[in-house]
Amino acid sequence: MEIHSSASMLKILLFLCISSSTILLQAQAETIKYCEKSANYVVKVSDAKILPDPVVRGEPFTFKISAYTPETIPSGDLVYEITYAGAEGAPAIFHHDLCEEAACPLPAGDFTLIHTELLPSYTPLGTYNVKLTFNDYKDNQLTCIKFPFKIGLNHQCLQSSFPNSKSDLIRNYFIFVVKCLM
Repeated sequence: MEIHSSASMLKILLFLCISSSTILLQAQAETIKYCEKSANYVVKVSDAKILPDPVVRGEPFTFKISAYTPETIPSGDLVYEITYAGAEGAPAIFHHDLCEEAACPLPAGDFTLIHTELLPSYTPLGTYNVKLTFNDYKDNQLTCIKFPFKIGLNHQCLQSSFPNSKSDLIRNYFIFVVKCLM
């Protein structure tokens, strides 16, 4: 009787843990902030989307940045600096040519930058911050924005079935830890 009740309790605790993680990961809001509040950037950013949301480590994800420019931009560079929220240290820096992420020259008006990355499967779960700096071919800063994104668990980890016996519970727990949390 005790074995059954402790196994049931472990099932409930595991379910609550997974459920609360799912809710927290889905509560992410992309908040775009300009790097300098008082700066008058030439390029105005209206939206930043990250797909999928949350990002799943070991799987490709895409930044979609919607913006407006009043003038044609022949070419330029994009610098992505990614940091783990709350941790100090040097950011991971990625340099990309504008023409890799949009058709060049970029005509005046609305445009979308699309950038796809693949994070290693060992990337830690949590919230990250992106600082995106956009410079023209003369190295003039056209815009600079910051926004957060989250790396969550693979949805397959969250959809695992609960075991029927104590031995299944222990085995499935270790499989869950190895496949989903490490």
